[in-house]
Amino acid sequence: MEEDKGVVLATERYGSAESWKYFGKDGVMERRRGGGEGQSRGNSIVGVFKSVFLPQGYPESVSDDYLQYQFWDTVQAFSSSLSGTLATQASLRGVGVGNQEATVAGATITWLLRDGTGMLGRILFAWRKGSKLDSEAKKWRLFADVLNDIAMFMEILAPYFPACFTLIVCTAGIFKSIVGVAGGATRAALTVHQARRDNMADISAKDGSQETLVNLAGLLISLVLVPLVTDNPALTLGLFFLFTILHLFANYKAVRSVVMETLNEARLSIVLQQYLKDGRILSPPQANQREPVFMEFRKTVPIKLGVRLQEVVQSPEEFNLALKKNNMPFLLGVKNGCVCVCLGPEASVHDEIRAMCQAVWLSSMLSHPTAGQPPAQQQQTHWELVHESHKLMDTVFNPFLKGVEAAGWDMKRTLLDWDEWRVEWKTKSN
Repeated sequence: MEEDKGVVLATERYGSAESWKYFGKDGVMERRRGGGEGQSRGNSIVGVFKSVFLPQGYPESVSDDYLQYQFWDTVQAFSSSLSGTLATQASLRGVGVGNQEATVAGATITWLLRDGTGMLGRILFAWRKGSKLDSEAKKWRLFADVLNDIAMFMEILAPYFPACFTLIVCTAGIFKSIVGVAGGATRAALTVHQARRDNMADISAKDGSQETLVNLAGLLISLVLVPLVTDNPALTLGLFFLFTILHLFANYKAVRSVVMETLNEARLSIVLQQYLKDGRILSPPQANQREPVFMEFRKTVPIKLGVRLQEVVQSPEEFNLALKKNNMPFLLGVKNGCVCVCLGPEASVHDEIRAMCQAVWLSSMLSHPTAGQPPAQQQQTHWELVHESHKLMDTVFNPFLKGVEAAGWDMKRTLLDWDEWRVEWKTKSN
């Protein structure tokens, strides 16, 4: 029977989703599915679903972690939609919906104050933390969702404190504005990671379609939910906590599933410290699994990248100390409890990585200071550590860099949080 099909003239495929063959027989060319006729109808239904909700060329056009991330992102969006319904109902009740004594003017003023404070909060947060959202996308993504749950909880409680209702909803509005900035910006950063064919717009559009479908499902369930929770505070709070737990768990699983191949401060620190410990280079999945996704409040020595020269050295003597044993296009110093890095305009991406490696090593060494030293002696110790970091990196950086590239890390760019200051200096004549 196989011979009756004719001669195979050509084959074609649509990504990995389907394949077709062209047969020629008796002067006629016929196109048939490669997997057999029995799959045609089932595959057409699945194919329509994929074309509507998944990026073109899936799975080759996205990162390997795309499906797992989107699954948990869908779960968190669904639970957040239901929590939002409960919060919205509480806010409407708080501004006077259903209360004959409430005035339209009073409700409008409360709503305007909430929106106005939210706008100010959005501007201030973007000003203070905008540059951090790329380099620490996972942390800020999870932070945004935790803050969103806090804001909704405040909105649910607000009607029970009428004297402070406006203050509570305005504070919640500020929190939600921060959520909007942090959530949207980190979503964009994750889209850059997921796009493997310069298809950011397609991934973003399909993510919007997925979220719309989830919100539609949440809307349908909310139509059943709202009559049940009306005038039932205990049930409202119980369901809210249930949805919140699901929301936070799904968000944690979502950010944990992301495997970024670019180095930020946390991932570089993890990879470098493991290499200095036993010479082993961690792969992107291994390092991402160890990367912290919660905001850390433990005391560490912070690192500032791309600072002004005066934040590194403040005298000709210190300038000479910064140049000692240093032939790199960057200067390191320790000032006011911070490791500061001053970058030259000719520095390459590899130079930036090396500077960060030295800063990470310095930060780890300074996290365990020697007690009882006078300030002058501490400053001298700091410069000795800076010189030691140059000697260490002269020995280990090149093999470390080759190992990192071989392990699958993207070394063409980084997510290190460099500021924009660039300094040119004259090296010593000797």
